[in-house]
Amino acid sequence: MKYNLLGKSDLRVSEISFGCMSLGEDHAANARLLHHALDNGINYFDTADLYQQGANEVIVGKAFQGQRDKVVLATKVGNQWRPDGSGWDWNASKSYILQAVDKSLQRLQTDYIDLYQLHGGTLDDPLDETMEAFEQLVQQGKIRYYGISSIRPNVIREYVQRSNIVSVMMQYSLLDRRPEESSLALLQEHQISVLARGSYAQGLLLGKPAKEYLGHSPEQVAKAATAVKEIAGAGRTAAEVAVRVALASSVVASAVLGIRTDEQLQEALWVAKAPALTAPELDALRSAVLPIRYEQHR
Repeated sequence: MKYNLLGKSDLRVSEISFGCMSLGEDHAANARLLHHALDNGINYFDTADLYQQGANEVIVGKAFQGQRDKVVLATKVGNQWRPDGSGWDWNASKSYILQAVDKSLQRLQTDYIDLYQLHGGTLDDPLDETMEAFEQLVQQGKIRYYGISSIRPNVIREYVQRSNIVSVMMQYSLLDRRPEESSLALLQEHQISVLARGSYAQGLLLGKPAKEYLGHSPEQVAKAATAVKEIAGAGRTAAEVAVRVALASSVVASAVLGIRTDEQLQEALWVAKAPALTAPELDALRSAVLPIRYEQHR
């Protein structure tokens, strides 16, 4: 497994990481899966207080009791569940973040979070106090570093210019190359890492029936999937090729893959061992489908 520094932090994260959102309710099965990932070199585990109304954090925290020093734990904040459980509302206020972190720490059964991420964000947020909240948590030792999870260029620019984020989690794949337009170079310049999610494009790059995706027609999606399959050939899987597209950018520290089953974990471990794509292979893939642009939040 290759490990990369996360931005200007001292966190070394595995190039392939474990997205915990889809884990089920069987604690024993989850623990076995998470331990198997750790034993095979995956050290970055990503959850959020939103997932399963906090139960996902409980699952992850319970699994890693006694192994806390071996893992990089990341979670997220900003989506506040309504008291009746009917849904959630966005809340990026300082007061909410400062109370939400304590609940996440309790569920994760730890006294610090390695990476605390704002789970979204808009220009309408009270940006100064949101950033103050994260800085205060760093000073208190409750979190080591912070970042944001956002695909909005205008929000990303604000945090790059005004905060000490070490990472941005964003969707990035052959079918969604919007980050290349305005975000990747900016983040590279400021030594802020990308955590890439959605590298499989909902499985469309792995052979799922083609459908319209982010403005791409079903025909364009099918063409991209065919290109992935052709590059994979007999020696690689489509998953290996799809994820290696995202990892080809040096600013991407890790590809966060959603894992729920043994098969998905094994696939992720194969991706970790796969060689980088060559320049001609990347050119062939990128020429198969035109990049799209962000239409909003520019």
